Amino acid sequence: MIDTTANEARAGQGGEAVANVHPSYLGVFLTFARNSLVRDMTFRANFIIETVSSLSWMAMNLGYYMLIFRFTSSIGRNTGWGEYEFFVFLATTLVVNSIVQAFFMPNCEEFSELIRTGGLDFALLKPIDTQFLISLQKIDWASLSNLLFAIGLLAFSLAHLPAWPTAVQILLYPLYIACGVAIMYSLMITLSATSVWLGRNQTLYDFWFYITNFSRYPMEIYHGTVGSPLRIFFTYIIPVLVVVNVPAQLLAKPLEAQSWPLAVFALFAAAASLWTSRQIFRRAMLSYRSASS
Repeated sequence: MIDTTANEARAGQGGEAVANVHPSYLGVFLTFARNSLVRDMTFRANFIIETVSSLSWMAMNLGYYMLIFRFTSSIGRNTGWGEYEFFVFLATTLVVNSIVQAFFMPNCEEFSELIRTGGLDFALLKPIDTQFLISLQKIDWASLSNLLFAIGLLAFSLAHLPAWPTAVQILLYPLYIACGVAIMYSLMITLSATSVWLGRNQTLYDFWFYITNFSRYPMEIYHGTVGSPLRIFFTYIIPVLVVVNVPAQLLAKPLEAQSWPLAVFALFAAAASLWTSRQIFRRAMLSYRSASS
């Protein structure tokens, strides 16, 4: 049984080891990456099947939107999302999703299992931040093939835009991709942390997929009696609409004055999401009493 007093002390320190040990987080992450790659290469056939399946799904998804644009020149009226602008949006969606699926999804999916089996007890005793350990212990290398597909689609789409993005747009793009990943991760780790109180929260975890579906479409389509409240809620309350819309707009469209307030808000939303998820995770660790308690 784990000493709950010591456990609370560790959780209060944000999951850091009580011992005065300062591990190299980059070194630990590279070890995780290497171990995950070795594990995937041990089962090469499964790795190849997963890679081919993911690429096939994305190719079919791209084909679906190419078919739509055979019948229309843009998504909605006066939205600015023509065929290749929308393909920049689609590529941005794939970039964000592939990063989240490769680095965070395999770990957050197993969080409730760690609680049930007592594996979280051992994670709490490691001389490293518990949230870091739980979030990055496994890496799904097959999902990174999706990232290569997305980068290729992005380059192809940019080459067909009326004007090539400016240096400012290109530099801002990876920054807002990071903001989008941070928001998605924060939502995922928050829902996963509820396993401490609920035991198994698969339904809430599925809720993550339902919410993030809203981020896959341009926010301009959300208007009217039903759409406008949805746009406000999923922009300013649960900010999933800024995950893809902001970086895609900055790259695919000319920079305009009205786009900067949303861009500034995206930075605030990413920081606030990370801080909120961190506080919820720490609170969950304070409530945890080990599998044997």
